[in-house]
Amino acid sequence: MGTQQYFLYVDPTKCLGCRACEIACAVEHSVSRDIYGAILEVPKPSPRASVVPIEEVRVPMQCRHCENAPCIAVCPTRALYKTDEGFVVVDEMKCIGCRLCVLACPIGHPSFDYERKVIVKCDGCVDRVRKGEVPACVEACPTGALIFGTLDEILAYVRKEKMSPFLYELIVRLVPGVEKALPPAKIESPLSKLLKMYESVRWY
Repeated sequence: MGTQQYFLYVDPTKCLGCRACEIACAVEHSVSRDIYGAILEVPKPSPRASVVPIEEVRVPMQCRHCENAPCIAVCPTRALYKTDEGFVVVDEMKCIGCRLCVLACPIGHPSFDYERKVIVKCDGCVDRVRKGEVPACVEACPTGALIFGTLDEILAYVRKEKMSPFLYELIVRLVPGVEKALPPAKIESPLSKLLKMYESVRWY
């Protein structure tokens, strides 16, 4: 039996743009693995995850660990490779800083560390996963916008999340008065609540 393949699902409707994932990622990849120690490190650790604003939503962006990763295909020194868990990682000892992977990535994920002259990218927190833990960004997310697991686990989660509002509405329509016995429907996302709070505020 082969090693289990893992995936990271992003739910942008739950992202508040707090950047807790970025901080957790930087600390996880620091020398001290401590938030207070990481601040004093030289060079400072950089996050492999980033929160990207797209119109009214914030989307956490990490490496998608493509099945046929173009970054691996173009790397002239084979510094990029895929682990048994399905994560695309970089061997910094082999990286020559040519940045071909940056050009090849369809979402522009890898970044170049100008101080160390190597590529920096998300490694899926492969060491944590091998110990049975979730990636640092997933653990730090306060709203559950990042879901980590196998494909079957993620699909089961998405089905439940998408169907819950419809099932609630169906039950309420079919059984008169049942809404009094049911818990309130959790249809409104944290982001929509936040936007509603500030809808009267104008910064221009």
